[in-house]
Amino acid sequence: MSTPQQPGLSRVRVNLALATLFLGTFVLGTAELGVVGMLNLIADDVGVSISAAGMLVTAYALGLAIGGPVLAVLTIRLDRRVLLSSTLLAYLAATLLVLVPDFGLLIVARALTGSLHGLFIGVAFTIAVSVVPPQRVGRALAVVIAGFAVSAALGLPLGTLIGQTVGWRGAFATFVVIGAVCLIATLAIIPRVPPTGAGGIAAQVRHALAPRVLAVLGLAFLLFTGQYAALTYITTFLEQVTGISGGVISVFLFAYGAATAVGVFAGGRFADKAASRTLIVATAALIAVLGVLYLAGALPILVAASLILFGLFGMGLVPSLQYRVVSLAGPGHSLAETLPASTINAGIAVGALAGGWAIANYSPSSVVLVGLVICIVALPVAWATSTLKSAEDSETLPTRGETTETATEAER
Repeated sequence: MSTPQQPGLSRVRVNLALATLFLGTFVLGTAELGVVGMLNLIADDVGVSISAAGMLVTAYALGLAIGGPVLAVLTIRLDRRVLLSSTLLAYLAATLLVLVPDFGLLIVARALTGSLHGLFIGVAFTIAVSVVPPQRVGRALAVVIAGFAVSAALGLPLGTLIGQTVGWRGAFATFVVIGAVCLIATLAIIPRVPPTGAGGIAAQVRHALAPRVLAVLGLAFLLFTGQYAALTYITTFLEQVTGISGGVISVFLFAYGAATAVGVFAGGRFADKAASRTLIVATAALIAVLGVLYLAGALPILVAASLILFGLFGMGLVPSLQYRVVSLAGPGHSLAETLPASTINAGIAVGALAGGWAIANYSPSSVVLVGLVICIVALPVAWATSTLKSAEDSETLPTRGETTETATEAER
């Protein structure tokens, strides 16, 4: 990350490239989350129970967590622009499989699109980092991550609305159309970026799964397990503890969603300045926020303020997690770039299970207590990982100079 900036792309081309990556992650994030808001429609249409339809969410998450890193390893020697466009094309083709009436094929399609989603994330991060100078790496990562944050805040309700208006198949057809626009932009705007991973599969795995990298991934797992132990059941918490209902709950959740988008962009700047310190501060802030929710959950004003801070810090730490994992992986960053997303998804899954256990055996407020305890455990881990350094710091990340287009070519 200390590699000096080299002449490459114009500022306009860089901004357009980052906007294209943002659009791609927004489309994929909306397609992932849209299923949640349309489960009842899908279940009724294909003749399965709601719980069976929930397997569509599980299949996607497993594909992203497992298939994404596997595909990343298998494609490390491909040009990044070619790989990004090919991945997006394959994603759109697999998404069209949801239009068939067979539920089994629908499960397969969701697992496949989840895997391609995971690969897309890693390649998008590589390209984002490649088009900016070293001092803006964190902000470039934040743009990619922000696509998912905005899809949670806006894409999910919009996708649900489209599904209710034109049917769930119509909603997915809409995702494909928007994705096609993103594909055209990718081919027209994204510069060529050569493969940046060092060595073969064995070398990638060795560097990406080094103990120092696994330690930060462990921190990511704890942080998102803690967050989603509470967030998965936040609606129940708001209804039964805070005492609000109906449209007011939607306002609270929208405030949280908007805060996540703001938090990601702000978090990118803090990642550029001090990623390790940002993780420590954000973890401490989450502990304070969860503590307030647990102790003052019956006070709507404090709950609203806590949810806004929850969104700011909970998603604001993600660019720093990505930054640290890729930095510590050194030459193995091509594989490492997919690992935080996999780990975060695993944390979300386990957090939902932990919160489900708490709410089934105790009370709605207990989900916040479980999240609080897990985040308290994460704090010393955040401090311990702040001392870790990569032995290959000079090889950590691709820089702007690694794009293969000259300024003249980029400005055509």
